[in-house]
Amino acid sequence: QVQLVESGGGLVQPGGSLRLSCTASGRIFGFYNMGWYRQAPGKQRELVAGIISGGSTNYADSVKGRFTISGDNAKDTVYLQMNSLKPEDTAVYYCNANHKMIRSLSYWGQGTQVTVSS
Repeated sequence: QVQLVESGGGLVQPGGSLRLSCTASGRIFGFYNMGWYRQAPGKQRELVAGIISGGSTNYADSVKGRFTISGDNAKDTVYLQMNSLKPEDTAVYYCNANHKMIRSLSYWGQGTQVTVSS
């Protein structure tokens, strides 16, 4: 049983930076693949960045070079560092955890709003 708690969202100006955090109540590292998704109003949910227990990462083309996903094993936390933010990045960002062996076990955070605007 895993519960995800997200934080770090807010209002930021274009070109600014923001760091999102996702803390798990249960053990994550070594058992779950983690990812950040986002959904803007009227648009479909999309994968922003993903990380597996081995440390491999992948990013959507739209954020590659600007966003960085990382994990802190000691704190059971994954981060999304967002730099050079654009208005197009405005969305609700969700943390996701998928069990590596039992893929039906999937957990989502409540989401955190990121707004990039002047």
